[in-house]
Amino acid sequence: MDSQDNTILTGANEQPQEEMVKQEEVKAEETLQVTEPAAEAPLQEAAPAEEEMMAADGEEPAPEEERKVYQTKQEVLERVKEIAHGEETPKKDEVEYLKSVFYRMHIAEREEQQKAYLEAGGDPETYQVVPDEDEEAFKAEMVIIKERRQQLFREQEAEKEENLKKKLDIIERIKAMATTPEEANKAFPEFKNLQNEWKEIKSVPAEKANELWRNYQHYVEQFYDLLKLNIEAREYDFKKNLEAKTKLCEAAEKLADETDVISAFHQLQKLHQEYRETGPVSKELREEIWQRFKAASTVINKRHQQHFEELRAREEENLAKKTALCEKVEAVCAEENKGSADWERHTQEIIALQQEWKTIGFAPQKMNVKIFERFRAACDDFFARKAEYFRTLKDTFKENAEKKRALIEKAKALQDSTEWRSTSDKLIALQKEWKTIGMVPKKLGDQLWEEFLGACNKFFEARNQQTAGQRNEEHDNLEKKRSIVAQLKALAEEAGDGLQEKVQQLVSEYQQVGHVPYREKDKLYEEYHAVLDKLYKELNVSVARRRLNNFKQSLRQVAERGEQALDSERSRLLRQYDIIRSEVQTYENNLGFLSASSKKGNSLIEEMNRKIQKLKDDMQLVKEKIKAIDAENKAKGAAPQEAAAKDAEAAPAAEAPATDAPAAE
Repeated sequence: MDSQDNTILTGANEQPQEEMVKQEEVKAEETLQVTEPAAEAPLQEAAPAEEEMMAADGEEPAPEEERKVYQTKQEVLERVKEIAHGEETPKKDEVEYLKSVFYRMHIAEREEQQKAYLEAGGDPETYQVVPDEDEEAFKAEMVIIKERRQQLFREQEAEKEENLKKKLDIIERIKAMATTPEEANKAFPEFKNLQNEWKEIKSVPAEKANELWRNYQHYVEQFYDLLKLNIEAREYDFKKNLEAKTKLCEAAEKLADETDVISAFHQLQKLHQEYRETGPVSKELREEIWQRFKAASTVINKRHQQHFEELRAREEENLAKKTALCEKVEAVCAEENKGSADWERHTQEIIALQQEWKTIGFAPQKMNVKIFERFRAACDDFFARKAEYFRTLKDTFKENAEKKRALIEKAKALQDSTEWRSTSDKLIALQKEWKTIGMVPKKLGDQLWEEFLGACNKFFEARNQQTAGQRNEEHDNLEKKRSIVAQLKALAEEAGDGLQEKVQQLVSEYQQVGHVPYREKDKLYEEYHAVLDKLYKELNVSVARRRLNNFKQSLRQVAERGEQALDSERSRLLRQYDIIRSEVQTYENNLGFLSASSKKGNSLIEEMNRKIQKLKDDMQLVKEKIKAIDAENKAKGAAPQEAAAKDAEAAPAAEAPATDAPAAE
């Protein structure tokens, strides 16, 4: 049997796990049945019933504790060679034991080799199984043993046929003797010789054994019925036969204490063979001695039958367990693997299932191979797909590594630059691009990152030394702007006249202050505009209103150029309105594709809602501008004084400062 027939693949290049060495199926034989002996003539003895007289040509397995313990594969191989090329008859039990021991050692050795390879840092995808010369030699010797056993079987069958012919000849000769009492007396010495010759002849074909025995027993009993021996010789013969059969009964009864049920059953078959070959006892003791032997046989037969019933029950239970494992491994194979972590997690799950499989015994013979093939097919499919994934991943790693090396070269080309602003922007862009590149193997990734970071740090350290004074100035500016923001917050709590002028003055001061540190810019910007929005709201001056007022003021200049200029401006605003409305619809549609279940989704939804609201405010402002144009056209049809009056009425009661706070348009 090739070792590959008993393996489970554990990885794309991981080694097979050894299925239990080939099962020796022991077929349960029928419980011996007995029938009542027929009425006998004098000097006859009832033969054991046909169902009980079973041939025992099979080999008896050696007890477990008597088996030799082998330490190495070479010891097993040497023993196999002795059997293959020696004179001894190959015993099936020992051969199967040697095969089991050899492959257990073979698998353990192979797993140790793989473990050592992986611990040394080897790549599991490139691991290759090293051919084992001992395994090839072992297989070759096993082929020789198999051929020898087949030859021995053929010789045994031929010998059985020859024995059948000899026994049939003996029956014919006894049949010819048993004609008259006188001839029986004269032929008694020859008859005893024929009985001894019958005993010396061993096995015959199993299908002929019972019929042959019945014929032999019939003519032996017929011969005894005709025999006119003197009473002393006859009693002596009966006595010796009784002693022999009593010992056979004792031996059969002792088998009840045998722990090996199979061995006890085979030993019982040998005892039955001897019982058949032993001559009759006195008529009054025949039934008694037979019932004793039959009772001892029944005990052994029941134990034998119970043993195989329990074995079949365990095998069915094992089949159920293995079926459940097949379903589990198939479920693992069906799960999606989004990355290396998933592949590794599922690999460990399958290896655990394979380890559990090895702890389960055999399933019924008809299903044992099928259930194993189902389990192995699922494992093979998983590890084949895993191997393909990592082959593809290797290509991706290689491509990503090349991209990162290209960025390293660009960073090194910039590391000595003194153009601080432009080079900073370029290096920051390279860093952002670096983040977009996928993964590479960790060891190489750390090495590339250190190289890239070193080039970036060299430039930024030089820049920082050069711009140390600038940073001090930025920190001073930060403190100035924070002071202005604090004053604005204080104004937000005040009320009264002159508030607008104070706000305008602080805004002007704020705008005159230079840059602040980059990290503080956004936070300060938000704080500054938050307080300004609050102030402008209290002043009833919104950004939109100021922009509208500015538009109305500029509209008068447009109107002076004529009605066509107003119409052109109105058309431009209508187009702008349609564009903004289209953008709003696009954003609102996109909201439907976002899931609010994740934190990232909620953040994006909030951002899009802010954009939508901003666009809607812009739409409203455009509408107000269009109304202003329409009002201007209408006013041109009225008296100049009336239009001027209406313009005056449209002016706000209180306007925002002339210089607006910075606002995103």
